Amino acid sequence: MSTSRGTSTPRARGTAQGTDPDGPPPADEDERERAASPADPGTTPDGAPEASSRPSAAPGPAASSAGRPRRRVGVPWPGRRSPSSAPRRTVSVASLLRRFLSLAVALGLWQYLTANDITWWVRFDRLPTVTEVAREFGDQLGGSTYYDDLEASLTRILSGFVLAAFAGIGAGILVTRSRIAGDLLQPLLEVVRPIPAIAMVPIAILVFPTDEQGITFITFLAAFFPILVSTRHAVRALPTLWEDALRTMGGRRRHTLWHVVLPGTLPGVFGGLSVGMGVSWICVISAEMISGQYGVGYRTWQAYTIVDYPGVIVGMISIGILGWATAGLVELAGRRATRWLPREGGAR
Repeated sequence: MSTSRGTSTPRARGTAQGTDPDGPPPADEDERERAASPADPGTTPDGAPEASSRPSAAPGPAASSAGRPRRRVGVPWPGRRSPSSAPRRTVSVASLLRRFLSLAVALGLWQYLTANDITWWVRFDRLPTVTEVAREFGDQLGGSTYYDDLEASLTRILSGFVLAAFAGIGAGILVTRSRIAGDLLQPLLEVVRPIPAIAMVPIAILVFPTDEQGITFITFLAAFFPILVSTRHAVRALPTLWEDALRTMGGRRRHTLWHVVLPGTLPGVFGGLSVGMGVSWICVISAEMISGQYGVGYRTWQAYTIVDYPGVIVGMISIGILGWATAGLVELAGRRATRWLPREGGAR
């Protein structure tokens, strides 16, 4: 009797708890909760790993090797650029046709308005026709004076622009990264910046011993401030997370400058360089007209003084082509230097 009171058989325990007497013993509370809750994805109810229902990729070296991490599909390995982020520099035939068509329409409209002496409020009868300008252009290409003027203007542009690039980038980084330098230089720069560079031509004539140096200074001043402002804004727009990450790895100020500031500001800097190149051409032509003795601007002004209007148009076209070519070279250098930037497939 004592044995039946102190102990109970498995059948008795199962009957008392409402379970099947012939079934397996019930689980504890944790097992009951795990049985009641839905099974975790990737595991079976008994805790064993479940085979994935998704199709698996073919086994390769990265997936089969136990010591190497598995790479997700579409994510490149560190240090390797994804093919989708590579710039696609393709220009379709249709795009080229549209560009040539726009030029042809402009030339045709010019020829029609000037050849028929149209005077709809604007007097086109005083302008030379396309054929007259083309004839004058051919005559100038046959002589050496035209090429001497091109060389003089390009030399002035490149000299002043290169000096402005180094000075503008350096000053922009300095006044932004150093509070002392910003307090000392920022007021002076902001006072001089609104003054047009062409207004400095009388000062350049008085200060510099030769006209060539004065014109180069005007070119430098015209490109300096766009580069300075763009660099300053690019440095201020840098995420502080980049610099903090470098410092946590033991980087110093020079490492921050070379590995964070300079690479991070390149897109903004090249935007300022492109603007500075265009402003430089505006000012160098104006300076050549005022105090130059040769150059494209000087030759254009000389043609105007002797009422050679086809020569004036030839000078204007030459300035436009030179400005477009030099600005294109700056933009091309910017794309090469910032190849890590993601670009649209149709960006040109």
